[in-house]
Amino acid sequence: MRLGDILHAAPALAGDHAGWRYAWSGVLWSAQHRLGGESAVAERGRQLEHCDLTLGADSFMPQRQRRRVSVNSRGFSLAEALIAMAIGSLLLMGACRFLPALQRHILRQGEQLALENELWQRVHAVGKHLQRAGYCRGACGGAGLELAADGECLIVRWDANSNGRWETSPAAAAESTGFRLRDGALETLRGASDCRGGGWEKITNPAAIVVTRFSVQRQVTPGFAPELSVTLAARSAQQTGLTSEVEQRVTGYNL
Repeated sequence: MRLGDILHAAPALAGDHAGWRYAWSGVLWSAQHRLGGESAVAERGRQLEHCDLTLGADSFMPQRQRRRVSVNSRGFSLAEALIAMAIGSLLLMGACRFLPALQRHILRQGEQLALENELWQRVHAVGKHLQRAGYCRGACGGAGLELAADGECLIVRWDANSNGRWETSPAAAAESTGFRLRDGALETLRGASDCRGGGWEKITNPAAIVVTRFSVQRQVTPGFAPELSVTLAARSAQQTGLTSEVEQRVTGYNL
């Protein structure tokens, strides 16, 4: 072959060579792309084999990753909430009606106890004097206990300083004490000689309680010391229908 022919054919060969290279590279790229796609699909398949997929609105979410909502974790329905509110309203209305009555009952019980305590204090005071009545360390003249007005007035005498006589003066040191019921109040007087006269002091508050009964009765049993019963009854001056009555029995060992 002549040199000229070779030079003339060189561009054609070079072009053919470039085309061949271009065609071969297209084949390789297509194969690589096919292999890469097949590899990605295989990898995705292996991942999906380990997942439990379900059909539906969330079919692409793995079931093991879905939160399982327990039936017990649900809230109240509207009907249940309305029923609960209705029951609560009924209970609240009942409590609102019951509470004032309970408060009135507690208040009345407190006033009843206060009235009884007041009466017991006065009865104990009278009973202590009755237990001391007639004591004398010597020869004391007169009676240790005098009852008048059907037991509504009494005068007790006892030797407080043990000097053998019952002192009558001065009034602050007198050894006789009187108790009487007058105008709905229990009164007392130190140094009293009878149940009349003035200067008696009220030991109950007429504005709080009204004494309706005061009585001291003596019961004599042969061979035994006399027994004395003290009865005191009163009603509240502020609460209608609130009454109380107490009684104490003591023994007059010195009578």
